[in-house]
Amino acid sequence: MTVLNVSSIQRFSTGDGPGIRTTVFLKGCNLRCPWCHNPESISKKTETLIYPGTHRAVTYGKTMSLEELFDDVIEDIDFYRESGGGVTVSGGEPLLQPVGVGELARRLRSVGISTLVDTAGCVPWENFLCVADHVDTFYYDVKTADGALYENVVRGDKALVFGNLGRLVEAGKDVAVRIPLIPGFNMSGADHEKIYGELKKTGARRVDLLPFHRLGSSKYEAMGLTYGYKDTPPPEEAKIEKIKKIYEDGFIVRIEK
Repeated sequence: MTVLNVSSIQRFSTGDGPGIRTTVFLKGCNLRCPWCHNPESISKKTETLIYPGTHRAVTYGKTMSLEELFDDVIEDIDFYRESGGGVTVSGGEPLLQPVGVGELARRLRSVGISTLVDTAGCVPWENFLCVADHVDTFYYDVKTADGALYENVVRGDKALVFGNLGRLVEAGKDVAVRIPLIPGFNMSGADHEKIYGELKKTGARRVDLLPFHRLGSSKYEAMGLTYGYKDTPPPEEAKIEKIKKIYEDGFIVRIEK
C-alpha cells in the first residue's frame, strides 16, 4: 500500500498556483534554508507546535494512504473545475516521496484535475521520473548561483539543482522558476546576474520573484526555536524592481505579492 507522510492540508488556497487549490504539505526536507517559512515540514517526525500566548496546540505530520489522501483532496473537485485550479503538492520536499506523489498526480489526472509540484530540485533525477508524466506544472525553487552558498548555507547541491532544471525544461515540462529574495543572502545585482546566467543555460522561460516575509516567525516560537530572520525586514520595493529588471530581458517575470 502506498502511503505519504503528510504535514498538513490547506484548502481553498489561492497562492500556490492558478485557481482555487488544495495544497498538500508533505513532511521531510533535505535542505536547511535558514529563512524557511515552513519549519514544521523539515523533520519527518510528527510534531506538535504550541503557540505562545494562546497556548494553541497544532500537530503536524500523519501517515495517510494514497486512497485516503485522494479521497480528501477530491472533495473540492467542483471548485477546481470552476476556477481552473487543482492540487498543489509542497513541503518540505515533496520529491523525497516521489512514488506517492506520482501516483496521486496520476489519479487526479484521471478525473481531470491538474497537479502542481513545488520542489527545490535537490533530489536524484530518478525522483522526477516518478512524477513527470503525471504532473502538469512544476514550481522550481532556485536559491542562488553560488555553489558554496548552496552547500554551506542551504545544504544543497547547486549542480544537481540546475542540472535537474535543465533536464526538466528539455523534457518539455511546464516549469516556473521561483527565486526567494532574501536580505543578506541574495539581494545584490551581482547575485542575480549570476542566477540569470545559469538559468539561461537551462532554457527556462518563467521566473517568479518571492520577496522575503516573516510570516513563519510564530512557528519557530511554537517549536521552541530561535528564528534567525525574526528581525529582518522585507526587501525594499525599489530593490525588488531593480532585480526584476535583470530578469526581464530574458524571462517572463512575476513578483509574488
